[in-house]
Amino acid sequence: MTETTLPKASLFRRLAALFYDALIIIAIEMMAAGIVIAILEALVATGIMNYGSYVDVSDLLSNHPVWSLVYTAYLAFIWVYFFVFFWTRAGQTLGMRAWKLRLQSTTGKPITLTQCLIRIATSAFGLANLTVPFDTEKRGFQDIWANTEIVVLPKAN
Repeated sequence: MTETTLPKASLFRRLAALFYDALIIIAIEMMAAGIVIAILEALVATGIMNYGSYVDVSDLLSNHPVWSLVYTAYLAFIWVYFFVFFWTRAGQTLGMRAWKLRLQSTTGKPITLTQCLIRIATSAFGLANLTVPFDTEKRGFQDIWANTEIVVLPKAN
């Protein structure tokens, strides 16, 4: 089979890979959040920074207008970077690798950064995959917009 004639991924396989990736992303986000909290607590402990009117670091990061925006943007960047990193390098996240899936352009080539960002922006956190059973080419909403497809790789010998 050529790269463009590989079978398209079913909804079940897509959601299974997404579940694997969600577990990995949750772990990465927890580590990223822990790093920020550790740095801020160290700054407070050394007297370089204080909580001001906030009770603790959690209260500061949740309720301060600037800190909460920066913190949320930081965590969102890490989440987006996870997908962009894996999709542009190998066309597979770790969850996709476990389920033998690969993301590629509809021409069979690796996807671009622009296609990655379009997929993320139109994926609705994975809900856009619900269009797969209704599309004749088994594409999710994000695949249609980004001109991509998810294919099932053949089993290794």
